[in-house]
Amino acid sequence: MTVQETRGEAELRRDYEALGERLARRGVEIEALKRRAAAFGVAVPSWGVGTGGTRFARFPGAGEPRHIFDKLDDCAVIARLTGATPTVSLHIPWDKADPAALRQKAAELGLGFDAMNSNTFSDAPGQPLSYKFGSLSHSDRQVRAQAVEHNLECIAIGEAIGSKALTVWVGDGSNFPGQSSFTRQFERYLEAMAQVYAGLPDDWRLFTEHKMFEPAFYSTVVQDWGTNYLIAQELGPKAFCLVDLGHHAPNVNIEMIVARLIQFGKLGGFHFNDSKYGDDDLDAGSVDPFRLFLVFNELVDAEGRVDGFHPAHMIDQSHNVTDPIESLMTSAMEIERAYLQASLVDRQALAGYQDENDALMAAQTLKAAFRTDVEPILALARLEKGAEIDPVAAYRRSGYRAKVAAERPAVAGGSGGIV
Repeated sequence: MTVQETRGEAELRRDYEALGERLARRGVEIEALKRRAAAFGVAVPSWGVGTGGTRFARFPGAGEPRHIFDKLDDCAVIARLTGATPTVSLHIPWDKADPAALRQKAAELGLGFDAMNSNTFSDAPGQPLSYKFGSLSHSDRQVRAQAVEHNLECIAIGEAIGSKALTVWVGDGSNFPGQSSFTRQFERYLEAMAQVYAGLPDDWRLFTEHKMFEPAFYSTVVQDWGTNYLIAQELGPKAFCLVDLGHHAPNVNIEMIVARLIQFGKLGGFHFNDSKYGDDDLDAGSVDPFRLFLVFNELVDAEGRVDGFHPAHMIDQSHNVTDPIESLMTSAMEIERAYLQASLVDRQALAGYQDENDALMAAQTLKAAFRTDVEPILALARLEKGAEIDPVAAYRRSGYRAKVAAERPAVAGGSGGIV
């Protein structure tokens, strides 16, 4: 350990002790919070370690992963430096490989696998039928059958590598009034999804995602949380709603949606990111960290009320102008920060102010938790897990990006599209 690192650790421990004294005056035990931080984990997306793009252009970064095994190497760096990302979420067919080889590589890197993600929103090379006009809701039964079979294949791969969930998002919809029958289209989707659901192992969960628009701009088959809830209810007890923070109209109260889905037992998990205008897929907490905190306020509140409440936490981002590894590390830490801040809410005081209709003090109770700097807790938890006090600084010192850039062929720029 260098002199600088020793000094950094000594300063961290002093900050931790000072914060512990302040929290003790509020009746909060800092060691309990550190244990919560150490136990927290969020899955990283395999596709997130590549450079994303817009509808207009994509500007590749240095050392982009060539295949899933390069992606796992990058994900392992994030896990080692942050101590907060123990699992990886795969996307098929992008990450299709021999399951035995995937398991072996993950074991070597100390990683596990989170939810599988199917792709019927684009056409894969050699695919017999196109999804241009839809997949699970397509008017052609053969196209729907192809989409169902793809999802069943994702389940089979997931079983082989130890996954326990399938996430299904479709871009199905319409771009012109009258192009599709809203009713028949949704009926076809439910029929196809019932076939996917029937293929789930007993200990698996099915997550369906809603999205207001894109790539279909006039209508989308699964356009909002209400429709998503109907799907989960229709399919059965293993079906749940996945909430992507960027898949809502501007100014929608996402934390209220979270509360509703919790209340009726259908919140499955999250794709964490941030947005300014739409599905921007920006780094979590980069634009509206208070909203991220408010979402976790509902989640932490449910921990004490709902038996067996374990929503899946996953990141879903597109990194266009930053090093993807750095963005995923900072996002994981921001998500963990919001979780810990929400754990500081004085729930007894908050309930009292709510019952008394004291709007100001209820809001101030939340703000008191949000304004608390929990960085010493997060950093010490990382250090004690063998991770880094400052993951981004450690990553930059390591020279990892330059190393993989020398090993991996440069990728030419191109038209729009995500990784």
